[in-house]
Amino acid sequence: MPRRYLPSMRTSNPLLNESTFQSRAVQGHGQMTLQGTVNKTAFLLFLTFATAIYTWNMAMTDPAAAMTWVIGGAIAGFVLALITSFKPVWSPVTGSLYALAEGLFLGGLSARYEMQFQGIALQAILLTGGVLLALLAAYSMRLIRATENFKLGIFAATGGIALVYLTTIVLGFFGIQIPYIHDSGFIGIGFSAAVVVIAALNLVLDFDFIENGCTQGAPKYMEWFAAFGLLVTLVWLYVEILRLLSKLARRD
Repeated sequence: MPRRYLPSMRTSNPLLNESTFQSRAVQGHGQMTLQGTVNKTAFLLFLTFATAIYTWNMAMTDPAAAMTWVIGGAIAGFVLALITSFKPVWSPVTGSLYALAEGLFLGGLSARYEMQFQGIALQAILLTGGVLLALLAAYSMRLIRATENFKLGIFAATGGIALVYLTTIVLGFFGIQIPYIHDSGFIGIGFSAAVVVIAALNLVLDFDFIENGCTQGAPKYMEWFAAFGLLVTLVWLYVEILRLLSKLARRD
């Protein structure tokens, strides 16, 4: 019998929340483990890199043709993320398809930045990996603790960033741009740096939630769902680091 879930389990990642684990604890399907989640995360990252290499190579030779795959990957990734969030039991399939779709998007996006600023993609990959490992080490040594106030603060900050981006998209349809934050000035760089920090701190909350899910006996398929949620955060972090590096490069 799975143990009861603690009410303190909260994360600002909307894909990883208490009700998701709590409402889907079932018998006869095994339990979620940390090693299993790590293995699934590694597999999803492999799928992401595989399709990213495909659109990267295409974008370097035929940018117009690659753009079709990039847009298609972005749309498919968004749809698959919604499906997976509502149907976590499908995550072994939809999570893998999401990784493939996001790879198509990230490969083309990275190539576009690379053609403007040589070496920026590798820098972004290394920084994303470095942030992941550094925060994982800090969390493992309990140098960072996901307290309730910490969780609420990150949740509020993440919601605020989402609101800014949504407003930017809506205003863009009318030809209006929010000044400063997308420029390479001090305000724009400061905004991007703040977003990178918030995205990185979301990883801490994801680590905390995954640990709690494993400890409290979530069903086995939730390893896929947790890996998928972690990948969503890593994709966001990578894109924001890429944007920040591009702003810094434009000031040189």
